[in-house]
Amino acid sequence: MPSQNPVFIPGPTNIPDHLRAAMNMQTMDHRAPDFVKALAPVLEDLKKVFKTEDGQIITFPSTGTGGWEAAVTNTLSAGDKVLIARYGMFSHRWIDLCQRHKLDVEIIECEWGTGAPADLFAERLKADSKHEIKALLVTHNETATGVLSDIAAVRGAMDGANHPAMLYVDCVSSLASMDFRMDEWGVDLAISGSQKGFMLAAGMAIVAVSPKALAAMDSADLPRTFFDFRDMMQANAAGGYPYTPPLQLIFGMRAALDMLLEEGVENVFARHHRLAEGVRRAVAAWGLELCAKTPDLYSDSVSAIYVPEGFDSNVLTNHIYDTYDVSFGIGLGEMAGKAFRIGHLGALTDVMVLSGLATVEMGMKDLDYPIELGQGVAAAQEYFRNTAGK
Repeated sequence: MPSQNPVFIPGPTNIPDHLRAAMNMQTMDHRAPDFVKALAPVLEDLKKVFKTEDGQIITFPSTGTGGWEAAVTNTLSAGDKVLIARYGMFSHRWIDLCQRHKLDVEIIECEWGTGAPADLFAERLKADSKHEIKALLVTHNETATGVLSDIAAVRGAMDGANHPAMLYVDCVSSLASMDFRMDEWGVDLAISGSQKGFMLAAGMAIVAVSPKALAAMDSADLPRTFFDFRDMMQANAAGGYPYTPPLQLIFGMRAALDMLLEEGVENVFARHHRLAEGVRRAVAAWGLELCAKTPDLYSDSVSAIYVPEGFDSNVLTNHIYDTYDVSFGIGLGEMAGKAFRIGHLGALTDVMVLSGLATVEMGMKDLDYPIELGQGVAAAQEYFRNTAGK
């Protein structure tokens, strides 16, 4: 029988049957009036999730990485200086992307398990009296380490330094799972994708662009064709795409937005926090540690968990997959072999999370980890029992 087990990776996430059905549609003419009526409301309702009134929503048939490339190439020029901190695998990948586009990348090295260093950003921006830094790039939720950074504090550092740099934020694994406030936090470019909090298949990059970032296009000279903001905005304004759109994903996004808005985004965030806290209670009961250094950094979409000294986290995740047919996140970069990850975002319930925790316990017990069956599950059960319906 095909596996019916949920995945516990931090994306792509489990796809609800309702959304699978929405994407299971016959091809239609994307030049026809019906498509015009379908696209515009999707772009408008995406603003509600980004919490922006002024931002322009632009989508591409891609993933978050494509969204990052679009953000960089449409608003910067070769040789422009950008500031970024490296504190996980995904901030590292954005550094690589910027370097490949011949940007002058200034890197602040941080310990993995920490978040965006607002204080260090403030020092560097204050020292940049000539305003050579054109952009500050931040990963909101570092999926490799389970760390959520304080974007409001980063904006405060920028404002305190009275610096005009643009603020780019990767919210791929936070949007539609945890609170994101584009306008309030003064974010100029926010990059996300369809395959995490939106609970869809991968294949749609979503970029929210502020008026300031749109104005930066006038002087940006990095080459772009497929990812050209202007081409996409002009086509969208006429009700279409400059090339073939990801039709099934657009209709899936309509259904996903309806689900999220019906539940209420604040309720969505509360649900994710509750599930994440249940996982954290289990981790503590196992006597293990999270990669995130302090509770204020804990992510509500993914927990990265160190295995005890002498154990290999990749052996654990491989064993669980081979034996119980359940997927958990492997350790990435500096976390490889040291930590595994439990994704708890998207279409999950407390009952599903309990099944994942029980499976982890079986895998650890099989490999002689110093735990007892039921330890973590019981801690999560107690928390879920006491918070059910609240």
